[in-house]
Amino acid sequence: MKNPLRLSPEPVEASIEAAAAHAEDISNVFRDLQIVLPPDTVIRRDEPLARRTTLRVGGPADLYIEPGSDNALASTLEIAHLRGIPVFILGRGSNLLVRDGGIRGIVLSLAHPHFSRIEIDGERITAGAGARLKNIAHEARRAGMGGLEFFEGIPGSLGGALRMNAGAMGAWTFDAVEELRCMSRSGAILTLPAREVPVEYRACPLLQTHIALGAVLRGRPEDADAIRSRMDQFSNKRWTSQPNQPSAGCTFKNPQPTLPAGRLLDELGLKGARVGDAMVSDVHANFFVNLGQAKAADILALIERVRARAREERGVELETEVEIVGEDA
Repeated sequence: MKNPLRLSPEPVEASIEAAAAHAEDISNVFRDLQIVLPPDTVIRRDEPLARRTTLRVGGPADLYIEPGSDNALASTLEIAHLRGIPVFILGRGSNLLVRDGGIRGIVLSLAHPHFSRIEIDGERITAGAGARLKNIAHEARRAGMGGLEFFEGIPGSLGGALRMNAGAMGAWTFDAVEELRCMSRSGAILTLPAREVPVEYRACPLLQTHIALGAVLRGRPEDADAIRSRMDQFSNKRWTSQPNQPSAGCTFKNPQPTLPAGRLLDELGLKGARVGDAMVSDVHANFFVNLGQAKAADILALIERVRARAREERGVELETEVEIVGEDA
């Protein structure tokens, strides 16, 4: 007589076998990387990602790597390709929601000082993808270079700003880019003038398939005190119009040029809406904040609740601006 409690064991057994095979693949890649990569490369297993995102939620990465050079980055990509291991590029985690199950495969971060250098030459700044935008803005100010002060109000690194064509205070990242340097997933390095790089609202399609290594930014000569004054204005505006709790920045893209998502959610009375410790900010409705113990699942449930209200009451289909990655727990 068949055991009624085990009518279909195959899917469970197949899942277990797949998990075991994946764990073995990760172990092999970990070993290979330890052999090939130089000692200054950071390589960790099961690295918690919640502390590496501004929203402070999310599970672990199978492998977390900070390469210390272009060659180390290319070697990592080569090994990942040969082993069939997926690679995810992590910036400063300011526009990112990692699911509670974490990210399978390799998470690459260009946080090593090699990728964070900022060099000034006349009206140009050459900066690595890992350079903080705030640092670029302040270096430009000290050099009397205007036009880059809007970076001060964008949390994150240059690589992430390039990938998203991030904007603030009416300016966009690629407005200031003269030249882009990036790497293909096969390890080839490309240097392109900005005019040859198509960009969109909140996106640079090329950097969906390539990894930003850095850029040459161009400013204009200007009095440092005037630049400082604008930066102070931008900073004050940001701190008075945005919440100070952990968030991922704007949750949704503006559905129409004349209809900001924050205004729409405010009109729908959604400020303060909660799922667990995830809340629609009462300061800016397009910011979803972590009140302390939120899970990614709470944020995702709140996103779907808000999207449903916008759809049902206004006929608006909201598209997330925050990047949602990883697996459920």
